[in-house]
Amino acid sequence: MTAIQIKPSRARGSYERARARSAIIFLLPTLIILALVAGYPLFRTFYLSFTDANLGSDTAPQGVGFTNFWFTENGVGKGLLQDPQWWNAVKNTVVFAFFSVTLETILGIAFAQVINSKFPGRGLMRTALLIPWAIPTVVSAQMWKWMYNDQFGVVNDLMMKLHLIDKPLAWIANASTSLPAIIAVDVWKTTPFMTLLLLAGLSNISGELYEAAQVDGASKWTQFWRITLPLLRPTLLIALIFRTLDALRVFDVVYVMKGYDTSTISMSAYARQQIVDFQQLGYGSAVSVIIFLIIMVFTVTYVSSLRVKFD
Repeated sequence: MTAIQIKPSRARGSYERARARSAIIFLLPTLIILALVAGYPLFRTFYLSFTDANLGSDTAPQGVGFTNFWFTENGVGKGLLQDPQWWNAVKNTVVFAFFSVTLETILGIAFAQVINSKFPGRGLMRTALLIPWAIPTVVSAQMWKWMYNDQFGVVNDLMMKLHLIDKPLAWIANASTSLPAIIAVDVWKTTPFMTLLLLAGLSNISGELYEAAQVDGASKWTQFWRITLPLLRPTLLIALIFRTLDALRVFDVVYVMKGYDTSTISMSAYARQQIVDFQQLGYGSAVSVIIFLIIMVFTVTYVSSLRVKFD
């Protein structure tokens, strides 16, 4: 009797091991390509971060240990983690990522809920929602830069007609309003992407669950918290990871609208400035390594906090 119970278990274990081996064989070409395309540049960046590589120098890079990160050599210069400009870029990026991702998530859930319901013109609304996302980031950033102009921008004109402001504001030139203005542009552009991801998750939730909840007398708010949000968690996790990764490495919208200004400079813009403008390849590689580690910490934190299991 015991032998009869063991055999199915062993057969199932052998079958699962065979499936795992087959999966590895099929994925091996992709893993090799990823190792060459992504793995080598990452390894090279880590290597250069411990050197004094300079794009304007003809000499071979020399190892400098952790000088680019922290330590100074003979009291000359300072490492990345001692640079107040770097910490200012970190602060700007974290503020940008927190508010943009939060607003995009809230608006994305709201828009996805609306589009997921049946009403006349739903297809047209879905198409219109994609327009901001379809516009290239550089184009939309330049467009909004003109719209924010204090002399002929449409934003000031509209807000003055609505009596929200008394006089035109220099949204981009003013240090106190430049970062919120850039966040608003990112929210306008990327909310459709968040909406599409969450809409895919909502479409997988059975309508029978809502019908049963209505029979039990549950309100729309209760249905959202007890049915929609729990079942949407796997999709929400993916959307948050994607958007957080994009927000933490933001460059184009910040650079086009404000350049290297200290009030808005991001971590990626700071890295670009060190590598391209100052030609400090070793120091810029150290910046890229720190950005990679920060993004990895955020990703692990998301996955650990939401605790979503993928089957």
